Amino acid sequence: MDASVLGRIGQVALHVSDIDRAERFYRDTLGIKPLFRFGNLAFFDCDGVRLMLEGGHEPTGKREQFCLYFRVSGIEGVVAQLKSRQVYFEHEPHRVAKMPDHELWLAFLHDPDGNLLALMEEKR
Repeated sequence: MDASVLGRIGQVALHVSDIDRAERFYRDTLGIKPLFRFGNLAFFDCDGVRLMLEGGHEPTGKREQFCLYFRVSGIEGVVAQLKSRQVYFEHEPHRVAKMPDHELWLAFLHDPDGNLLALMEEKR
């Protein structure tokens, strides 16, 4: 298959143990726009990429097999806002790479199921 036929990612699925708790976290704590709920599935709009939370999965103990990276502007302010909502970050936002035209800054957090999430900003 020619890779050029593939487009932008349309949806990412994330397994969670408690759909109600996960929906509250992603909607209320992280402030991601909810699209709809259908049974044990909750859908969110991440700036054109759909996030599907699928509830009812038993925790496997395996975490950090993947990471969802959310683009933000003003990473320090976003982290401060989320901290005020009791979100714990592993480290303060920090520069991880200096490119010729920008710096890449990251901050990592976990959702209630322990799934790894990151905030990223490309500072110009």
